[in-house]
Amino acid sequence: MSWGTDLWDQFDNLSLHTNRGIDVLDKYANFLRDRVAIETEYAGKLRRLVKNYQPKKKEEEDNEFTSRQAFRNLLKEVGDLAGQREVVSETLQLQIIQGVTLLSKTLREDRKKCLNDGTVLQQTLSAQLSSLERAKRNYDKAYRDSEKAVENHKKADMDFNLSRAEVERYKNIMTSKIQQSDDAKNEYANQLQKTNNLQQQHYGTLLPAVFNRLQELDEKRTRGIREFIIGAADVESSVAPIIARCMEGIVKAGESINEQEDSLKVIERYQSGFQPPADIPFEDLSKMDSSIATQSNYSSVTYNHLTIKGTISGPKFKKPRGGILNSIFGSNKQRQIIEACITMKNSLTADGQKEDYSDLPPNQQRKKLQAKIAELQHKVDQETNTRDGLMKMKIVYEANSSLGNPMTVEGQLNESEHELEKLKNDLKKYQGYLDKANQLQVANNSPQSNRNQLQNGHRTSRHSNGSASADDHNDGDDQPDDAGSLSSSSASPESGLGTSHTSLPGSGQGSANENAMGEETCYETEVELLQPLGTCRALYPFEATSEGSIPMNEGEELQVIENDQGDGWTRVRRANNSNGWDEGFVPTSYIECTLFA
Repeated sequence: MSWGTDLWDQFDNLSLHTNRGIDVLDKYANFLRDRVAIETEYAGKLRRLVKNYQPKKKEEEDNEFTSRQAFRNLLKEVGDLAGQREVVSETLQLQIIQGVTLLSKTLREDRKKCLNDGTVLQQTLSAQLSSLERAKRNYDKAYRDSEKAVENHKKADMDFNLSRAEVERYKNIMTSKIQQSDDAKNEYANQLQKTNNLQQQHYGTLLPAVFNRLQELDEKRTRGIREFIIGAADVESSVAPIIARCMEGIVKAGESINEQEDSLKVIERYQSGFQPPADIPFEDLSKMDSSIATQSNYSSVTYNHLTIKGTISGPKFKKPRGGILNSIFGSNKQRQIIEACITMKNSLTADGQKEDYSDLPPNQQRKKLQAKIAELQHKVDQETNTRDGLMKMKIVYEANSSLGNPMTVEGQLNESEHELEKLKNDLKKYQGYLDKANQLQVANNSPQSNRNQLQNGHRTSRHSNGSASADDHNDGDDQPDDAGSLSSSSASPESGLGTSHTSLPGSGQGSANENAMGEETCYETEVELLQPLGTCRALYPFEATSEGSIPMNEGEELQVIENDQGDGWTRVRRANNSNGWDEGFVPTSYIECTLFA
């Protein structure tokens, strides 16, 4: 199968066919360019989409939620998808489109050369055919002229009226025409032989060679289109595994969303650490002054949070009889409050928060302090590495002065030492803040403190029969209005103002007021043991870590002297080695109770 043999007479059609084939190749190149433009535009729009939906700085604190993390991972995977589309675009541009363009250019140049060679061959054959035609016409004319000359000579020879000279002239003309006819015949035969040889060579060798070259070019073009189409598909297939991994990453991002974990994160973020407000107590107006009752109500409910903000935001001081100076500076407690206010104002940070974050709820305060400590620790580590590097550089310079002057790093080393010392002091300071916050939290979360907060805002004492009695209120106009606030703002047992299960019956509000005025009163009494309500067995071991609680071993038997009142703690008792009794609180979920009928 050869174009030179089978299509020897289709020069024009082959020229048109090869031109159309190269046009198809150019059209495929244009298709790839348009596709590359689409891929580039698509990748760019994906990039802009990812950029537009990136979390803002003010939203960074929400990144701890699994849904937000999944969305960030989704954006990352979409960004990777955009990168793969860019890879496809660039690879098609560099490998496929350039290859198609180069092949098209080469094919057009080679085709042009082939067509030029074929045209030359056609022109040569046409010229030879023209020469043959002229030789044939000349021979035909000379032959007819010779025959006419012979005919004239015969007529003249038979005409007796002509002279001898006239007959001789006709004879010479006949001889000349015959000679011309023979020459034209020989020329015609020569041109015919040349034409046949050239035509045989033209259609047998020269033109088939041109057609075969055109066939090779067309096959090269067809093969090139096949390879480029497969190559373009291979480019797409090469990124398919990465795109599949991106899709897997998106699926994993979706599967990583945990609604329960996000709910816990919300609790961790916004949990204040405060206890819910206790029930508002009933105030018997027949037994106390109405103003004191109102004061006791609000002081025991509204201002029971263990924060400076809760304390200083209480009702305004009453003006005592001793004058305004005595009102402000008349007691140690009031001076401490004023000094705390001044210290708080001077210790505010740039964002308006206190340096120790004491204006935040306890849980949030600890989280802020822990984050600050981690940040300072990281800075300390970095500064330590910097100082060590400077010290090594100084030692090297001192050992070999040609490398540098050791005094050049002396200033940097001193500055680094100063900065490191400052960071360590800050770290120590914030660790102290955290220790104080943890101590305060332990005091607030003790079973004794929790049980006190359930006593309807009143300081109560429990008698030997387990009943609670409300404390009496002291009367007097000289007492400041913040006494109730001060007495209720610290409900922990160590403050001296909270409930004590071993305090005297009926001793409460008056003692708190006396303590608020800076007077110390201590009660010592022997309290009758409470009658047990039943027994319990420890299901798990418990280590007492908070005030008011006692440890117990697994399987230990104890007496129940006070049931769980909704705070998760049960008051129990056991005999000790000194023939006495140990009383305290244990977690209700750690014991199995059997109450007496």
